[in-house]
Amino acid sequence: MSKDMPSKDTISSSDMGFLCLLTSLNVLNMLDRNLMSAFANYIVPDLGLSNTEYGLLTGLVFLIFYSIAGLYMGMLADTVNRTRLISFGVSLWSALTAASGLAWNFVSMAIPRMFIGVGESILSPSAMSLLADRFPQSRLGFAVGFYYIGAPLGAGGSFLLAGFLGPVIGWRNCFYLLGGIGLVLAAIVFFVKETPRRHLIDANEKMEKPSIRQIAKIAMTAIPKSPALMAAMAGAMLLHVFIGAGYFDQLWFVQERNFDRDEIAKLTGLMGLSGGIIGTFVGGIGSDWFTQKTGYGRLVFLFFILLACSPFMIAYRLAPGDSIWIPIGLFLGMFQIGSFFGPFFASIQCLIPPEVRSTVIAFSILLMNVVGMGIGITITGVSIDVMTSYGVDQPYSLTLLGFTLFSFLAMPCFLFAGLRYKHDQERLQISEAS
Repeated sequence: MSKDMPSKDTISSSDMGFLCLLTSLNVLNMLDRNLMSAFANYIVPDLGLSNTEYGLLTGLVFLIFYSIAGLYMGMLADTVNRTRLISFGVSLWSALTAASGLAWNFVSMAIPRMFIGVGESILSPSAMSLLADRFPQSRLGFAVGFYYIGAPLGAGGSFLLAGFLGPVIGWRNCFYLLGGIGLVLAAIVFFVKETPRRHLIDANEKMEKPSIRQIAKIAMTAIPKSPALMAAMAGAMLLHVFIGAGYFDQLWFVQERNFDRDEIAKLTGLMGLSGGIIGTFVGGIGSDWFTQKTGYGRLVFLFFILLACSPFMIAYRLAPGDSIWIPIGLFLGMFQIGSFFGPFFASIQCLIPPEVRSTVIAFSILLMNVVGMGIGITITGVSIDVMTSYGVDQPYSLTLLGFTLFSFLAMPCFLFAGLRYKHDQERLQISEAS
């Protein structure tokens, strides 16, 4: 890969090739991460899991290790060769994905799931840092949005894998297959050259890289100085409550909406894939355009997307199984998730000192996953089990509707963050210049 730094708003072919490689790794990342959800109707009965145990496996068992390790890996990415670090992470999570296929009960699945999170925690903080060093700021929304097209491709692909390949080779062999593919990709990325860090080049002098302790101190000092950054993180946590609760959708469809498990996996994959891809491009390119035209931050654009989708998400949760609102809800649910990544990650990277970029991204991922998804997944599982034990009718529907409504609190957070964005960015630039 070329080491040339972009000086204008143009994107070279080498930059696009590099972006495509990182995106393919993110596709694999999301494929592996969503296998538990996609194969829920296979794995839950096969391993004899309760809703609470399933929630723990898709939630806190994975997310705590993923997020806490990610914070350290983010600091590490600010100091070491990032492409080599990514190669290590891909190797680790791929080997453990294959090992997950050997599970026979809750504990034997929980152990590899814990450490899969350690491997996967390396990718996004390192990738976001690389993209910010490689692409001009005016095109960063596009670059981040393109990278995060891996989210719908991977998530949607996992459901298509479950719907089409699951009945043929079984869920265990799908885990083995993806683990093997990951090890091959890890070997490829190992030989990709590191991208020079922009802030070191711009300094026109040799700067000593800060230690991990210094990076942690700078990051924890920088976050409270930006109300826009803190509001954006709060909004991301609340939105991820909705995402976490959605891990129970496949069980909801089969048990309370009377779908066939393979057919609903196919429909989820197709609607999620199309909605997520469109949402990713709309969020990335649209937020860049919106910011240039209006002067407001990208997160104001995200606010309008979420506001427009909200009534449809309520209709989706209330609809019967044969309603048109089911495929519409699947499409729009992934559309709004896809539209989140570009505006959010492009915004926060412009609100933090460049030397702690990976660290702050990792910290925001920790909040989104442990607090947001951790609450969404874990409490959803417990709520469904408790309601079921008391004979409550449609416990999945009631719980999922409640979390959908709760996630709407993210909208005012993003609106405030977007309106405050320019002020905080200018203050950071003045501070960096002094």
